[in-house]
Amino acid sequence: MKPETNRNRGLMAALLAITLTGPAAAFELDSDIPIKVTADNARLDDNQGIATYTGDVELEQGETHLSAKRVVLYRDENGLNRIEAFGNPARYRQPSREGGGETDARALNITWSAADQRLIFERQAVIEQNGNLFRGDIIHYDTARRVVTAQGGADSGEGSGRVEMVIQPRSTDRRTDRQESDGSSEGQ
Repeated sequence: MKPETNRNRGLMAALLAITLTGPAAAFELDSDIPIKVTADNARLDDNQGIATYTGDVELEQGETHLSAKRVVLYRDENGLNRIEAFGNPARYRQPSREGGGETDARALNITWSAADQRLIFERQAVIEQNGNLFRGDIIHYDTARRVVTAQGGADSGEGSGRVEMVIQPRSTDRRTDRQESDGSSEGQ
């Protein structure tokens, strides 16, 4: 791999980590707020610790929301430890940590792992927040360290297969203030 490619990937990861102010920990297992699941069908295998929900599945905890065609919950002796969602696409929404907007993410597969403190969006993954957009074949979000990494995929004809980012400027207030001070813009 070329050094330039490695440098670009490092820059991309740094930009994603700086601009994405995502959820604190996705689903809060230590919370007193229960996780509510509704679906058309449910199957619980208590011996295996697996619950499978199908048909317009809605999973909520407080303001965190996951919707999909199929959701599988895995639990062990410590409780719920993994959630897998499948849809066309599956969708994850949660208010941002700082209260400035909402994280709206979608992918064909979404996996949340309590042990890894990680959200993984796979296949046609898109995360939008406050006008910022991140698109890739696979997007990993480490909720503990607040680090996002994204990977492109094969060119499917619907795009280049590369990771795409749209990052909004930090503040548009400064440009507005400059224009209002003398009635003209700085660039004229």
